[in-house]
Amino acid sequence: MKYYIIAGEASGDLHGSNLIRELRKLDAHAEIRCWGGDLMQAAGGVVVKHYKDLAFMGFVEVVVNLRTIMRNIKFCKTDIQSFQPDTLILIDYPGFNLRIAQWAKQKNLRVIYYISPQVWAWKESRVNTIKACVDKMLVILPFEKDFYKKWNYDVEYVGHPLVEVVENHKTQNLRFVKEADAFSNNSHTKIIALLPGSRQQEIQKKLPVMLEVSRKFPDYLFVVAQAPGQDDLLYRQMIGNYPNVASVDNQTYDLLQKAKAACVTSGTATLETALFGVPEVICYKGSTVSYQIAKKLIKVKYISLVNLIMDKPVVKELIQNELTVENLHRELKDLLENPQKQLQLKRDYEDLKTILSLGGKASANAAKSIVDFLKS
Repeated sequence: MKYYIIAGEASGDLHGSNLIRELRKLDAHAEIRCWGGDLMQAAGGVVVKHYKDLAFMGFVEVVVNLRTIMRNIKFCKTDIQSFQPDTLILIDYPGFNLRIAQWAKQKNLRVIYYISPQVWAWKESRVNTIKACVDKMLVILPFEKDFYKKWNYDVEYVGHPLVEVVENHKTQNLRFVKEADAFSNNSHTKIIALLPGSRQQEIQKKLPVMLEVSRKFPDYLFVVAQAPGQDDLLYRQMIGNYPNVASVDNQTYDLLQKAKAACVTSGTATLETALFGVPEVICYKGSTVSYQIAKKLIKVKYISLVNLIMDKPVVKELIQNELTVENLHRELKDLLENPQKQLQLKRDYEDLKTILSLGGKASANAAKSIVDFLKS
């Protein structure tokens, strides 16, 4: 069968790559054309548009880049028609993907959504669009099944794909060694991980605050996890003046496996960090206009997936004006020096993993569900 998959962000590239591998196990003759990144390409997909050319963060940024977005939508429709897939598989990225889903439905294409848009957070009315144009929805967060049930829309929970991704990595040998050794002769250098996001706009907003905190922890090595697709020069220019800061490229999981604590932007990275058992502080700061708009529209109590899934403040969130050097220093110090805090966090992380593991191996579950659906 022929599959056309659209992922518009780094996390979508990761989950899309694992889905492609599982689809190929079930369908030896699968032809897969996709929008994504290096991981999806390595898994066997033919990538026609890289996600680094698609990621625009915030309301203002979307408006500024609207012409580019519309050109991408036009190209996508043309490319899908030329490929003539048996199904269109959409991975999150709702602003773009829901437009394509509506068009695809009009063209009588079967539409499958893997990893639901966060309609439970804002733009809940999008559920009506999903019901009208998505033939099958596969969700990865346990509370999403109940959410959609309120809208009389049946979805399938397949488990969270990050659980298997993280567990698989833990069984492999660590590659992250030389960057730490470059700053110390002691191979047990204490490390704090900095995960400032995947988009250039958010990196430039949040990373400066994270870097400044490094001056208050001279005995620690702060290591920045570079985002796939971002230029090395962006990071070198920002970290050059900090003596105890290094960066790594394509080694985020190795970094988390060695880190004592982490400063993490909102999004999938907060969940990845928790699944590695690393104490973390959530750091979010956007443009003033975008933040004020979001504050009025977003309905959820927390911005991190860890807190949302657990429905309580497991990890500290420093949002917008609260993200200061002083506040971040205080929270990091507490995570590093408070045994009681560390014990409670460990228990909460174990509970989180249990909740997310209920669906088994998500990528395999999703692939089987897709293939069975298409055959039926």
